Amino acid sequence: MATSLGANTYNRQNWEDADFPILCQTCLGENPYIRMTKEKYGKECKICARPFTVFRWCPGTRMRFKKTEACQTCSKIKNVCQTCLLDLEYGLPIQVRDTGLSIKDDVPKSDVNKEYYTQNMEREIGNSDGTRPVGLLGKAPSSSDMLLKLARTTPYYKRNRPHICSFWVKGECKRGEECPYRHEKPTDPDDPLADQNIKDRYYGINDPVADKLLKRASTMPRLDTPEDKSITTLYVGGLGDSITDSELRNHFYQFGEIRTTTIVQRQQCAFIQFATRQAAELAAEKSFNKLIINGRRLNVKWALPPLPVDEDAPTNYFNLGPNSAPPVMNISLPPPPGVAMPPPPGFGPPMFHSMDPMGMPPPMGMRPPGHVHYPSQDPQRMGAHASRHGGS
Repeated sequence: MATSLGANTYNRQNWEDADFPILCQTCLGENPYIRMTKEKYGKECKICARPFTVFRWCPGTRMRFKKTEACQTCSKIKNVCQTCLLDLEYGLPIQVRDTGLSIKDDVPKSDVNKEYYTQNMEREIGNSDGTRPVGLLGKAPSSSDMLLKLARTTPYYKRNRPHICSFWVKGECKRGEECPYRHEKPTDPDDPLADQNIKDRYYGINDPVADKLLKRASTMPRLDTPEDKSITTLYVGGLGDSITDSELRNHFYQFGEIRTTTIVQRQQCAFIQFATRQAAELAAEKSFNKLIINGRRLNVKWALPPLPVDEDAPTNYFNLGPNSAPPVMNISLPPPPGVAMPPPPGFGPPMFHSMDPMGMPPPMGMRPPGHVHYPSQDPQRMGAHASRHGGS
């Protein structure tokens, strides 16, 4: 079915012609000097199915080539990267971001409604300054505690690695080290992360990565406030060697007056003491599990005093009963210089003389209490009286 010249011209006016893509730092790569190829109207957007300008580049050494998958209009509507479709501010899936901000942006999925919705959003994008998101995302609160806890602080370049070589898995790859694909064992095919869909990620439904992150958020530790109201000190761990006292004060002074700041460089931690308990509680609430200074995520906890030791408490280390006698340990000190050491048990002079001329030990009933006879340690059997029995 042929279309009229006017309709074709109108449709071509809505095609995207951009000079540079909208990318996150991870997809762009760690090399600041990269080469990109630009293909005008090269492919259709995988979300709105309109032709757009496709960019293709290699993010680094031993990485796979990447390209833009969605047009810039769909990217600006959701504030996501054109390649990975992750949020540009937090680096999280759209489903996690919308859950943290408590918004539900229902984008139409039918062709007619999608085209009408896209045209309205393009008009809103054209009237904005381009620095803030549009639609419901632009009206949402600026931040969320859950998003700050889950957000990535550094790029994850491992995501740009090549795909696994299917010929190597079957044992048929003959390229060796020259193969551009990875020679690794694939993951479990039943793993939900192995089945990801770009449209599900954009619309925020059935995203296995988002489900994994939301489960992690539900099991995150929480900071309990101590009952002792006199505690106004916070512990800050994981400082490293670059974070200074002034940088800590610049962050914590916004919550209230700071009494003292102590940095223990050897343990790479600090103690922040506030003047009031209210300021300490506010600082702990706003900083726990989401404090990042100089790219380092710091650990914030309450600095609790050590537990007092009760001197009157019984110290029953041996789990003895109430009627059993306490154990007695005889620990003898070494004798002073010049004094001979006493012989060990069994090697000293006998407590009484044996009546047996052959030197046999006395019977069990005539032995002193506590004395045990060991034949292997009998001096007479070890050659002590060899001279009396004919020795030279």
